[in-house]
Amino acid sequence: MSDYKKTLNLPKTAFPMKANLAQREPQQLKQWEETKAYEAMIENCTGKGAFVLHDGPPYANGHIHMGTALNKILKDIVVKSRNMQGYRAHYVPGWDCHGLPIEHKVEQELKEKKKTLPAHVVRKMCRDYAGKWIDIQRKEFKRLGVLGDWDDPYKSMNPAYEAATAHELAKFVDRGGVVRAKKPIYWCCSCHTALAEAEVEYGDHTSPSIFVRFALNDADLARRIPGADPSRAYVVIWTTTPWTLPDNMAVCLHPEFTYVLVETGGCQYLLAEELLEGCAASFGWEDVSVVGRATGQELEGLMARHPFYDRQSPLILGRHVTLDAGTGCVHTAPGHGREDYEVGLAYKLDVYSPLDDAGRFLPSVEFFAGLNVFEANPRVIEKLTEVGALLKTAKISHSYPHCWRCKQPVIFRATTQWFISMEKNDLRKKALNAIDTKVQWIPAWGRDRIYNMIESRPDWCISRQRQWGVPIMALLCKDCGEAWNDAQWMHEMADRFAKHPTGCDYWYEAPLEEIVPEGLTCPHCGGRHWEKEDDILDVWFDSGTSFAAVLETRPELSAPADLYLEGSDQHRGWFHSSLLVAEGTRNVPPYKAVLTHGYVVDGDGRKMSKSIGNVIAPQELIDKYGAEIVRLWVSSVEYREDIRISDQILGRLVDAYRRIRNTCRFILGTINDLTRADLLPLDQLLPLDRYALHAAAQVHDRVQDAYMTYDFHKVYHSLHNYCVTDLSAVYLDILKDRLYSSAPAATERRSAQTALYHLLCLLVRDMAPVLSFTAEEIFHHLPNDLRDDVPTVFALPPVDSRPYLLEDGVRDDWNVLLAVRGAVTRAIEPLRRDSVVGHSLDTSVTLYVADELRERLEGLHTDLRAFFIVSQLHLAPLAAAPADAVQDAEVAGLAVGVAKAAGEKCERCWIYSTELGSDPAHPTLCPRCAKVMAELPEA
Repeated sequence: MSDYKKTLNLPKTAFPMKANLAQREPQQLKQWEETKAYEAMIENCTGKGAFVLHDGPPYANGHIHMGTALNKILKDIVVKSRNMQGYRAHYVPGWDCHGLPIEHKVEQELKEKKKTLPAHVVRKMCRDYAGKWIDIQRKEFKRLGVLGDWDDPYKSMNPAYEAATAHELAKFVDRGGVVRAKKPIYWCCSCHTALAEAEVEYGDHTSPSIFVRFALNDADLARRIPGADPSRAYVVIWTTTPWTLPDNMAVCLHPEFTYVLVETGGCQYLLAEELLEGCAASFGWEDVSVVGRATGQELEGLMARHPFYDRQSPLILGRHVTLDAGTGCVHTAPGHGREDYEVGLAYKLDVYSPLDDAGRFLPSVEFFAGLNVFEANPRVIEKLTEVGALLKTAKISHSYPHCWRCKQPVIFRATTQWFISMEKNDLRKKALNAIDTKVQWIPAWGRDRIYNMIESRPDWCISRQRQWGVPIMALLCKDCGEAWNDAQWMHEMADRFAKHPTGCDYWYEAPLEEIVPEGLTCPHCGGRHWEKEDDILDVWFDSGTSFAAVLETRPELSAPADLYLEGSDQHRGWFHSSLLVAEGTRNVPPYKAVLTHGYVVDGDGRKMSKSIGNVIAPQELIDKYGAEIVRLWVSSVEYREDIRISDQILGRLVDAYRRIRNTCRFILGTINDLTRADLLPLDQLLPLDRYALHAAAQVHDRVQDAYMTYDFHKVYHSLHNYCVTDLSAVYLDILKDRLYSSAPAATERRSAQTALYHLLCLLVRDMAPVLSFTAEEIFHHLPNDLRDDVPTVFALPPVDSRPYLLEDGVRDDWNVLLAVRGAVTRAIEPLRRDSVVGHSLDTSVTLYVADELRERLEGLHTDLRAFFIVSQLHLAPLAAAPADAVQDAEVAGLAVGVAKAAGEKCERCWIYSTELGSDPAHPTLCPRCAKVMAELPEA
């Protein structure tokens, strides 16, 4: 047989069997830079118009993690697929550079020295720190195979960006949407700054749980509840923040709840009737009798006494009071709670919050001066015990807000801050309307998530007590403390930021007289002594203005964006702030669609944590598997949910990748000698090859639809199933005989090659957005004569699949034939299992078919013997089927007879023939192979 082996058309290609991805990918990255692959991809737009994906800025602080890798690869898949579909889709990456995390790192380096340095010096160090990490992250993102305008990204610390942010603030001021007020906000005692809700993370925390009695010695109590004795009556409250009791200003009741005054142990206690039984058992009360009842509305205005200070604590009403826990009587400290503050405003209560920035009580606070709030908790409990006001104390574990940066518990603290009002200019109403009518949410539950957040959120606290950020442009009167900020003046300041080499450092470097308008007097007191506001803007306002700073200023982009794509945490972050800014200044949302992905978790579904030791860094996976496998993982998962990753999961993907790669390698080998002149017109292809192109076009359409709907897991499964099942296990298996045994230029071989070439052109387009490295490699291993004259696979024009598709009736007939093939395979399997035959070519098959089925099979005009990969194939009437013929339950009108093939095996094609040796020159070959050998030129 060795004499004949050289005459076979064996695949030959330089496309390597082994991927060696970790070693080869850096070479491909270098080639993409040299050939300007990104620019070539963008220039290939075929007139479908622009598609704008706006990159949400990752924070420039530390190496990328699996979550950011997932995010960037998803965006890359979107951008590449849109470009290859004919849209012009630029990708402008960006970075969020301001804020506490970077300033915190600089503080750690400077320590006490930071307090002595001017703000612009600290800001320069922050800028340098952010710049260092931008360069590191840029390399890490590029290593993932992400194409984009990496040489000209946007950065929130660039002067033009800072100026745009400042202009947006001025627009809010011009519309009257910015207010300065003393309100309770989240406050980090460790970082000494206000926090937005998006900067708060909830985690388990243990707090004291106490029940306290307030003396209710108001003489009017007896009139409202007959039988009451004010000299020994108390109202009972419950709290898990004992440290807020020094700041208590009232006790709040629900107007519609029924409250009971009960007698026990010589005292009378007021609490909600529905909670009486549980509280009595908890307090150990015995012989409890009801003195009387009243609604909260009937008790309004009664005066209780603070348990350890000589001041009154009135009973007030609020609908935030619930019966979920406690007593139905709520301790109210307007300086330390949102509902407390709102109800306090209605009753003109003092917004009292005597704390410094470290969360320590001021010297004026009796008993607790100088104590941190958490240190004060046990001291407050001691004081309550001392005065006989403590009914019960315990510990409670609950979800509690923590600072996103230092991870320490935060508090609600009333301070003077800058806010964007949710009610002025109907900002809340506009945002909710946009969510419902102007934005597509993918998945749909994203709508409910952000809608509920905006529907219930308080005014947006936009001020931070830090240095690294965009300053809040305002002047503070030294005489009365009031603020002045005229919108036109703010726009002028923003223009100066844009012209300054380091942007809004101008605010810190310019002398006061250069900033204060000449002759400015305070509209409140007439004073002329001014100082600059020290607070900076919330970094979420920074990033939320990116549509104005980037989409509206770069000519290749436009607003609103077609898509924002980030993790689900951004419903309370970037999606949220961007929507409020855009609606607040333009009355339109900044995006048309919002796509959300989940978090990356380990193989057991656990959150990745250093303490658990299950954190996986992208670079580890790249070094071990290559970035291509990471990209394949991203496309294989349902990313809208939390996404699992493990060595076991990646191992399965490595096997799937190998199958896809080897399928493409085989096809490249079969067309290695093909030229454009050898390609046959579609109408001259053999029926099987024509059907194979139809099947490939169907997969192509399915994949392209999946790209359009962001169903990337369908892309992966379609490609994998197609390569492994439809191609390798069926079509390519059938073709091997024709490809290997036919004469090199034979029509049947050229037909197969033509189909494989077109099929591979579709396949490489389908692969490229996900398997970018491999698709590029395949493209450059196409025979030069067949490769499109473009520098990169991403610049290939879209393909119209319609010419490849068959009519419905013909397609249905091929589906029937495939079903018959399955029946034949099942019929042969028992003989193979019993070692009667080794390969399907060792068999002779008779198909006993009904007339309708015979008509359909013959109507396809294809070589049925080759299709079933047997040595002999016969058709016979179904009525002639012997008793031992296999009746297949899945195909009606069919029985299959299987026998050992007649004749001897041809040494060249391995098909059995009864005419072996009919050509004396080739005694071991069948007539077909002998004819091919005779036509071959002499070696």
